[in-house]
Amino acid sequence: MADPNARPDPLKSDLGPEREHAHAKPSDKRIAIVEALMGLAAERRWEDISLTVVAERAGLTLSEFRDHFPSKGAVLAAFSRMIDKQVLDGTAEDLLGEPAKERLFDVLMRRLDAMAPYREGLRGVLEWARRDPISAAALNQVALNSMRFMLEAADISSEGSMGNVKLQGLVLAWTRILSVWLDDEDQDGARTMAALDRELTRGQMLAARVDDLGRLAAPLRTLARSLMNATRPRRPTRARSAWDDEEPMDRDTRRTHTM
Repeated sequence: MADPNARPDPLKSDLGPEREHAHAKPSDKRIAIVEALMGLAAERRWEDISLTVVAERAGLTLSEFRDHFPSKGAVLAAFSRMIDKQVLDGTAEDLLGEPAKERLFDVLMRRLDAMAPYREGLRGVLEWARRDPISAAALNQVALNSMRFMLEAADISSEGSMGNVKLQGLVLAWTRILSVWLDDEDQDGARTMAALDRELTRGQMLAARVDDLGRLAAPLRTLARSLMNATRPRRPTRARSAWDDEEPMDRDTRRTHTM
């Protein structure tokens, strides 16, 4: 029962939903847009979702949508960062003593848990990516950014000359894991966990080969740089004149006397 003595909220009483919405924080509006897009992606083909429809679902005007995002792809990137944040905020240090594979397994399982409310929307996004290779390439970059932070959360480095190779390998593995996860109807996620374990085992072996390749290639890169420096044409050296050792004032004096 409402308290009859409670003071009315100045943002809600007699202002209507429009005025309430006008006072929403920018971050709340961004979240509303993300939620609207993912909800629509669960209901219809990606190509059939217009910016206007997303704005309407979020309770915003098209102008307000534009204030926050330039495209649906940018909204997807914001969704990915939102999931990243949930995983990173929940990262604890109690797994630091575990093997790298176990640490990454835990991080990626927490990522799947964070994504669970958006499962059907993500299914629609992946189906769209399969139909549109150009957009799939853009989504690949978004996934690379996310996986970089997932590796960091698991205390696994993605730096060095072969870091991008490791990251791309993890993104490809993650795509295969998602395909299993989307169709995994087991409440305990047994199929998903089996796929994740299998992909991480395969990735661990690939990472070891990449590291070996990096060590083997290091002397070759050093030799290549040396050869490039040796064959690079040098600028001709200007012959020194008797005036080179003079102070600037002396040079100005000489010019005055020789004009």
